[in-house]
Amino acid sequence: ELVVQFQVLNQSCQCLAWKPRPAGVWPCPGESQHVVAGYSDGTVRVFSVSRTEMELKMHPHAAAVTAITYSTDGEMILSGGKDGTVAISSPRTGMTIHVLADHKGSPITVLQCTRKQYHDFGVEGGELWLATSSDRRVSVWASDWLQDKCELLDWLSFPAPAGPEGLDSLPPSLAAFCPWEHGVLVYVGFGLQKEALFYSLRKKQVLRKISLPAFATSLSLSPAAPFMAIGFGDRLLRLQPCPAGTPQDYAGHDDTVHFCRFAPSGRRLLTASHSAVLVWELTGA
Repeated sequence: ELVVQFQVLNQSCQCLAWKPRPAGVWPCPGESQHVVAGYSDGTVRVFSVSRTEMELKMHPHAAAVTAITYSTDGEMILSGGKDGTVAISSPRTGMTIHVLADHKGSPITVLQCTRKQYHDFGVEGGELWLATSSDRRVSVWASDWLQDKCELLDWLSFPAPAGPEGLDSLPPSLAAFCPWEHGVLVYVGFGLQKEALFYSLRKKQVLRKISLPAFATSLSLSPAAPFMAIGFGDRLLRLQPCPAGTPQDYAGHDDTVHFCRFAPSGRRLLTASHSAVLVWELTGA
């Protein structure tokens, strides 16, 4: 059932994210849920789902917005552009606080925030976040939004053979913090081998690799169990136990599985291809 719909004329929505609730806080009656969306004209819009209205419009980018997320406390919006810039903006004031150009020249494919788990990284901040760009680079940052601090923690660059065509035709570069193994991130993308890499931020090295049947087109890590969901270009969805185990492959899509995302409970998985959205029930996980 379609509950509410927001429409922005003459612009395409490239990415969106739900505003997170503070940890341990249950929703109050009448509480407004918010969605932030990035558009092809470089604008960012915040919508109230309960009031069915746009509450805020910002213009932090000169190019299309390709990735967006909230900080873990919902107090900041991180957005990435097609030109590789990353903007940190306040949904309270509508002001852009930081613009980072470290990935400039390559579209941002992923932005993700997580609560900092360790105090031994040697940097200050209560939150870690990562940015991934299509040229196979991943930057990891430690931030303290209240103190206006944002410090680069690690910079990863993954080698790959020369592509036969332009960058747009290559598989996407995707990275995510590992929910069940703190201080570790998972990376998939075009490279020398078809594999998923587990990288330790503390040891500054790849801990292990999991071979894949093809280059991944989408990635999601379960928050409830050590499982990865990986989508591929040949209409295949794989559920991969970690760190090792027999993968389960599923058909059912009509095209490239370009999106997969676990529900917060880890019991359901949402996947999407060209004209189909599927919801999977994970009984065994």
